[in-house]
Amino acid sequence: MKIVEVKIHPLRTPLETPFAFSQGWVRARSATLVEVITDEGITGWGEAFAQGLEPPQIAAAVIGSALTPVVMGQDPLDTEVLWHRMYHASRDYGRKGSVIAGISAIDMALWDIAGKAHGVPVHKLLGGAFRTRVQAYATGFYRISGQGEAKRLGEEAIAHHEAGFRAMKVKLGYGIQDDLAVMREIGRNIAGRGVTLMVDTNHAYGVGDAIRLGYGLAEYDLRWYEEPVAPEHIQGYRQVRDKLPMPIAGGENEHTLYGFRDFLAAGAVDIAQPDLGSVGGFTACRHVVALAQAHGVQVNPHVWGSAIAQAASLQMIAAVPVAHHSVFAEEPIFEYDRSSHPFRQFLVKEPVQQVDGWVEIPMRPGLGVEVDRAVLDRYRIA
Repeated sequence: MKIVEVKIHPLRTPLETPFAFSQGWVRARSATLVEVITDEGITGWGEAFAQGLEPPQIAAAVIGSALTPVVMGQDPLDTEVLWHRMYHASRDYGRKGSVIAGISAIDMALWDIAGKAHGVPVHKLLGGAFRTRVQAYATGFYRISGQGEAKRLGEEAIAHHEAGFRAMKVKLGYGIQDDLAVMREIGRNIAGRGVTLMVDTNHAYGVGDAIRLGYGLAEYDLRWYEEPVAPEHIQGYRQVRDKLPMPIAGGENEHTLYGFRDFLAAGAVDIAQPDLGSVGGFTACRHVVALAQAHGVQVNPHVWGSAIAQAASLQMIAAVPVAHHSVFAEEPIFEYDRSSHPFRQFLVKEPVQQVDGWVEIPMRPGLGVEVDRAVLDRYRIA
């Protein structure tokens, strides 16, 4: 089997109601999708995560100009070989960011092809499923006006609970006092409801303020405190972790085995969060999982992309071992972003759906999704 074509689908659509996370306003949802086609008629799908406010054309340019020539004519089942060829071909100008996101998209598509070729879901090729369903946590609590939205966000917590969620991640990073006001309101509204909370500041603070906020959050028994400082400030992560009682999480903005080597060796986190569309795809995530296991660090993949990225994340989560084995070991959980995203809701024929706060791992071959091409045509950037 040979790769005969790589199609790139950069997508974008404006949002009717823009919202903010700590780094800026999200006025449109975007995605960079890749379709890898073989001479045997098997097609694989992948996604380059459009990080934060990244234009999807950046990864699209990398894929079209730098990576497609490397994989054309090659056997798509040579996933490890092709990953290293793409990485070495771009190493002098890549290693981080959109270049690795481009590698992620192609690698994801190659594993989709492999699963379809063998008639099994990707998690079977990764070594099998430790779990066949995973608890979902609601990501939300974005701002629509700015500060002073505690009452509305407290009501949002009730809505997530009524939808079946028993775990929620609150977006913070809008000023320490405003953050704490939001948490107080959410805490009051979910008290006694059996809800586990996490927080994510998207690296809004320096070390001192991150620690100050963490002291104020200690009463909420958080499952984790995510991205407390800038992703490149590894020593800052360690300082925060040394000072605070709750687990520290991060890694959605880290890339490949090489980036996570330094991140984990520094003792930066309790929970590593590689994103399949950013870390380097399944191949790189396998490397990271093994490295994290050796460091005694949990792996809980991050996902904020389209239905393609969601499907990939579920396949990876199925195959991630627990870091600390016990009869009642803490299992990874699945990020279920509740904000508006048409490429998640309409892109595939059977989008991910949670039922009573749980999501089943897809058992169809490959990623287990079928793309609706009408949606591609509707939202494709010219």
